[in-house]
Amino acid sequence: MPPSLPRISARAVILRDNRLLLVNAYAAADSTLWCAPGGGVETGRSIPDNLAREVYEETGLRVSVGPPCLINEFHDPQSGFHQIDLFFRCKVTEGVLDDAWQDPEKTVDRRRWVTKDDMRSLRVKPDSLADIAWRDRAFGYDPLEVMVGPK
Repeated sequence: MPPSLPRISARAVILRDNRLLLVNAYAAADSTLWCAPGGGVETGRSIPDNLAREVYEETGLRVSVGPPCLINEFHDPQSGFHQIDLFFRCKVTEGVLDDAWQDPEKTVDRRRWVTKDDMRSLRVKPDSLADIAWRDRAFGYDPLEVMVGPK
């Protein structure tokens, strides 16, 4: 069987009051893995349009999408799954986080603003997210980070 093409995903790096917005990475209630909001890119729409849609679906927040700041690749050597995440710096233009917000895909049900210190006690992917979020570094690239499960 030929290998499948990598999945393309767009993710938002959103800092507000020196806190980064994170969402649960897996739908499982006992999952402890966090990530930046975002998701799969649909064909026929620009990457920034896809990202703004995903952030709204997952958080209820409207964002303006700024410059890219990180490319991260996840792969699962056993299944062959390969995902390329494109991270962009974003700013909230409308809305507030509300626990009552419902993700139409029912994946994200937890969202939170975290400090850099908070991130030290959380499981967050990709590994370089905190470094990129709180640095003025223009761009980063993490090749082929091995995927981890929800727990």
